[in-house]
Amino acid sequence: MKFAWERLENYTLDCVMRLMRTHAFVDHTKEINSVYALVPIIVYVYNKGRRSLSQEEINKIIKWFYYSQIRNRYISQLPQKLDKDNSVAAKSETPFDDLLNIIRAERPLEISRDEFVGVDVRNPLFNLMRWYFKSRHAVCPNTGMGIRSEMGKSYELHWDHIFPYEVLKAKGYNRSNRLKYALALEITNRVILVQSATRGVEEQTAHAYLSRVLHQYPNALRLQSIPQDPVLWEIENFEAFLETRRIILAEELNAFLTGITATVETPVETSIEELIVAGESSSLELKSSMCWSYNDARRDSKIDEVVLKSISAFSNGEGGTLLIGVNDEGEILGLEPDYNCLRKGDREGDKDQFELHLRNLLSRSFGTVFTASQIEVVFPLIGEKEICRIDIKKGKVPLYLDVADRNGQKQKKFYVRSGNSSPEIGFTEIGDYIKMRFP
Repeated sequence: MKFAWERLENYTLDCVMRLMRTHAFVDHTKEINSVYALVPIIVYVYNKGRRSLSQEEINKIIKWFYYSQIRNRYISQLPQKLDKDNSVAAKSETPFDDLLNIIRAERPLEISRDEFVGVDVRNPLFNLMRWYFKSRHAVCPNTGMGIRSEMGKSYELHWDHIFPYEVLKAKGYNRSNRLKYALALEITNRVILVQSATRGVEEQTAHAYLSRVLHQYPNALRLQSIPQDPVLWEIENFEAFLETRRIILAEELNAFLTGITATVETPVETSIEELIVAGESSSLELKSSMCWSYNDARRDSKIDEVVLKSISAFSNGEGGTLLIGVNDEGEILGLEPDYNCLRKGDREGDKDQFELHLRNLLSRSFGTVFTASQIEVVFPLIGEKEICRIDIKKGKVPLYLDVADRNGQKQKKFYVRSGNSSPEIGFTEIGDYIKMRFP
């Protein structure tokens, strides 16, 4: 035990920290979304002893580390995932290929331009932007100093809005409109600085600020993936600026990640149990039942509506998976109560009746074309209990759901997937969202 701690303290930890700094451009733990991603790397380096890492090993480690951050590998069910990943790191001959394939099996690796919409600096994509900018020796637009040049204990990068918030606020991008407010705070409206600095009065517009930067430090905008078309710098073109920068960032970040090194893509089956253990997310929701109320011990038609709400939210977002027969804690409840709700006469309810009921609900709410082309339904067994898995594709058109109010009057509602919930978007914000999501 003493030997193990000495190796960790005197070699392994230093080696991993140096690797992160020199090859991953991580200068501070504040830049890491989940420090738990360092643990499988530490396990691997420890087992290597004092043998040097090859450049190929380093590249694969860094590539996996980046994807573990932006795909939130350790955002939920940490002990189970960490145990699995540590085992792979310790035993596999190609550990970081395998670990990357585990992430790929759960979520797509490619970054979509839509992933930038409305996300702020807390999103791990912002950290990836910083690492990418450092890798290409980006400079601070305010000083021309390289954004890696200010080292030391107090080292911390700063950021500023490109289009100043006060200007955007006056144009309606404020808290009264949630979607527009999110656009004002979006990471594509940020620039990375080595130090906080206040703009002069003459630079209170994006056009004035970026014009000065382009003149003083000609490469500063390109190195931070900022559109250089002056037309896009005008306040009336703010959303076009964001969309252009989303496209630039998605293309450049994907090229950056894939260009680190080639990895072997082997099929990795993610079991239904692992999917459940991963917990609810932007791409997974768990529901106890489709029509049976566990709280009231009776059939409840309002639960049908909750299922439809989740399906419409996934369709209006990036698609996803809905599991029915599993509660929020991941406990397998099965579909027996739902089957009993759907029994007809002497005939026992079964998965055929369940699927027919589900598809009838979907057809009445969203149409036959959607039901036939946009969802896939299967009934996996976990132990002796059957559950329902519904995979919903990313929709091509907006999907509305008719919801009855207290007086029985139906109103059209529009839901989206946000994290592990499916909130309704208010009437005043629907147009903005549709414009962004369904161009």
